[in-house]
Parts: sequence; C-alpha cells; structure tokens
Amino acid sequence: MPTMIRFATRTALAAAAVATCAALSPAWASSHREAPFITTSPKVDGTDFYMFMSYESGRTDYVTLIANYQPLQDAYGGPNYFKLDPNALYEIHIDNNGDAVEDLTFQFRFNNTLANAGKGVELNIGGSMVAIPLTQAGAVSSVSDANLNVAETYGVTVVRGDRRKGSRAALSKASGGATTFQKPVDYIGDKTLGNSAAYEAYAAQHVHAVNIPGCAMPAKVFVGQRQEGFAVNLGPIFDLVNATPSQILDPSLKNAFAGNSIQDKNVTTMALEVHKSCLTAGSDTVVGGWTTASVRQARLMAAAPASGYQTSDKNGGAWVQVSRLGNPLVNEVVIGLRDKDKFNTSKPKDDLQFATYVTNPTLPALLGLVLAGDTAALAPTNFPRTDLVATFLTGINGLNRPAALSSPSDQLRLNTGVPAVALANQNRLGAAGSILAAGSVAGAADLAGFPNGRRPKDDVVDIALVATIGGLCAINEGIDLGLSSVVVPKVGTLTSTCTTASLTTLAKAPGTNGLPNAANVHDGADQAVVTFLTRFPYLNTPNSGSTPQQ
Repeated sequence: MPTMIRFATRTALAAAAVATCAALSPAWASSHREAPFITTSPKVDGTDFYMFMSYESGRTDYVTLIANYQPLQDAYGGPNYFKLDPNALYEIHIDNNGDAVEDLTFQFRFNNTLANAGKGVELNIGGSMVAIPLTQAGAVSSVSDANLNVAETYGVTVVRGDRRKGSRAALSKASGGATTFQKPVDYIGDKTLGNSAAYEAYAAQHVHAVNIPGCAMPAKVFVGQRQEGFAVNLGPIFDLVNATPSQILDPSLKNAFAGNSIQDKNVTTMALEVHKSCLTAGSDTVVGGWTTASVRQARLMAAAPASGYQTSDKNGGAWVQVSRLGNPLVNEVVIGLRDKDKFNTSKPKDDLQFATYVTNPTLPALLGLVLAGDTAALAPTNFPRTDLVATFLTGINGLNRPAALSSPSDQLRLNTGVPAVALANQNRLGAAGSILAAGSVAGAADLAGFPNGRRPKDDVVDIALVATIGGLCAINEGIDLGLSSVVVPKVGTLTSTCTTASLTTLAKAPGTNGLPNAANVHDGADQAVVTFLTRFPYLNTPNSGSTPQQ
C-alpha cells in the first residue's frame, strides 16, 4: 500500500480493496484453476463455498456449510475417478466475533484403502489370483459394498480456537459412536450404480447423522460427488467477455445467446449441517466463514514405489495452506497474476496486503470496453472504490454485519437470525435483489441469500454485475457503515464514489427518478434454471459417467 496513505484510513482502504475484490470477482465463474500452483493440484482446488440457513422442511434452525473441490470433473474420468487426497487437510472455518480469525474449524482428512487387506480385488485367472485394474468389480448399491476395490473414508475434527493450536475433538456417528465415515464412490455409470434415482438413493446412505463435541444438537455430514451447481458461460467470458452490450443488458436473453458451459461437469462436495447455536457466540447471530485446503510442506517421491494404493510419495512437515475461498472468485479475476499463489496462502486477517490491487480495480475497465466502449460509462470512477464495503466486506448494517466487527476481511457473512426461504420462493439475486426491488432492507422479501451467506440458487454472477455498475449505491441507501471515510449516497444523490454516467444510463429505469434497474445486467447463463435438491446436501445428483457427453 502506498506510504502516502495515512494509518487512519487503512481500515477503510482495506475494506474497499477486499470488498471490491469480493464483489467483482464472482462475475465470471466459480473458483476454478484460479492460480498458477493450484492448477497443478486439482484435488485441493476449492471451487465454491456456500453457507446458508437450511430450507429443508423441519431444519430451519440449522446452517448448511458446503465446500466444493476438484473442479471441472468429467463424469467419465475412470478408472480412478476423483478420490480426495489423503495427504491433504480440507477445512471450513467460522469467525463468530468479527475479528477475521477462525473461532471454529471443521477439518476433513481422507483415506483410500485397497480391498482384500491392501491387495485389491483379485480374480482367478488360469489358477493365478490377479488384481483387477478397476475401481469396482461389479454393481454397487450399498455402503462399503463388497464390489468396491477401494474404500473411501474420512474423519472430521472440530477445532476450537486457532486451527493448529486449539482444542480438538472428533465428530462421531450419532448411532454407534464411530469416528470414521464412508464416502460414496463417484457416479461411474448406470451399469455400475443404476440410473440417477438409484445413484441418489445410494449416495443418501452416506448422509451421516453425527454428534459434534461441545454442541448439544445433532448434525449431519456428507462427502461425495455432486453435479456442478454453478452456472457460467465460462469459455466466452474468459475470451474478453465475448458478448455484445445488447445481449448482456437484455434479461430476456438469459440462456439465449450463451449456455451454461459446465453443467456436464461434476465436483466433490464436503457438506455439514450444524445447528446455528453451535456456530454463534454470545448474542450475536452473525457468523463469517471460508474454506481452505493445505498440504504438507515436504514431499518425497519414491523411485520404485511398493505395491499398494498411492505409495509413490511420502509427505511430511508443517501444513501449508494452498487454497482459500470465501466470497466467490476473489483470486480469479482481481488479484494480479504474480500474487495469486500468495493470496491462496493468506488469511483473512491479513487482507490489507492486497489493497493496492483492488482500490483501483481493473475489471470494471474491461467491462466498460465491452458494454459501453468507455470505462467511465460503466462503473464509479472515484478511487479508491468504497461503495461496495458494506455488502461484501463488513456486512450490511441491520442485516449481516457482526456486532463487534474489528477487522474487515473477505469471508461470507450470514445472519443466522434471518429465516430460511423455501427454494421456490428464493430471489435469484439473493438479498441484494430483494433490497434493490424494495428500496430498503426493511422492505425486502428474501434476505436469506447472497451477500447474506450464499445459497446454491443465488446468481452471484449477476449480483456482482449489479455491483459493478453501481447498483449497490442504491442497495446501501441510508446505511451507516460506521467507517468515517466511507460515504454511501442515497438514491438520486449520485455523489462520492457512486458518481458515474452508468447510474443514469444503466442502473436506473428509463424515464424515472426512482430505484435502479441494475438487475437487468446478466452474463448470459441463468443460475435460476439449475436443478438442486430441496434437502441436504442440496447440490444435485452428479452426471453419470456413461451419459453421452455434449
């Protein structure tokens, strides 16, 4: 950060930096292959993080946490498919006091074990017992099915306090007390696992009821393959936004000029459903969350590995974080290429170090060239950008801002006191869209979605586009951010950081002086038409490996 910026303004600038980053970065995809190192290690590449009040019937006091890994899985990716890395540590972190430091961490560790005491399934071939080359030896329909050649299992540990030094205890099955959980095999295909309904019934056997030490309420956990739930026109978007202004500004053209390019892909999901009382602290109902993955600092490759499963490398040393994800795509399209790996290793409490990238963000300029041929006609031009602070970094006053916020940072924030909204009634633009339509927080019909947490149906791509063109100036009308150098004007004032031609040419309805019409902006792919479950773990049945690919 430039030395000319005084210490008194550092918090506001950090807020603006990471808020702008968080707001604009979701605009093009979930976090797939976003940094140089992580492209070499897809098993620890976090793709999406969701945190929302459960909307399954009878579960409305529970919070669902979903961390997706291993992007862009082709369903036919056999014979090994997409098992998780036993040498990695996958984590979901919760900050419940607003200081940008984890207070609770759920740690996932995985084991992949060959059947038959490590020899694998064998067949008698001409009098010799020979190990088969496949993941399965026949049809699979039950937990720990005898036809599985590899057993995929995992354990979950809850850590209170510092993720490495805090108190630790294992989650256990509510029935029997076991601390090892079974993971379903990926959807190899219809002959092995049946049609989609049969696979979903098989996967549902792996939703485990669990007890969390220190939590009086039972919880659920599931790890398994799911259909990619993020809608994005991925190829054309990274081709310098290969679409015309008339296409992007006409909501009737959603899915008409571009399709969802990744719906035939799968991801691997780690999902927890935890009672809200087990996540919050004191009287504050707001929590923040993010997910990370870490690997061991040292890796030694064997020149002549022994027979077995994944015996080629030995890992040791301290855990090193290599992936981080809170708000969608902070790293993918805002952080400079030279610092993308650095961001993935960073912690929310240190987000100030990236302020120089995003106080003057480049993404609005790129969008301006596409939508208007002029950057000034698209987004606020007063720098540093502070208009997005409340929505994406500190939380919105009266909605999801922590009562004792002390360190603005990039993390999802969820007010667990806001009731869930049934899937059929959810606003695809989340809380942002409802506030935009109503003109205030008080008048909004659906406050249970992004940026108040994130549900699978929330179209964070379009919400980010709304933010980019200044729509959040209206969303934040009358909200006191509590930061002396942050000014959010009211609708019609159009001053401070929201001064731009876009607020009259794009963000307002023609011929009116009323609320913005920024919700017209879209990326061409419609999140609202993606299929989801109405129950835990909410993400849809994965694509079958035997389904013909487009």
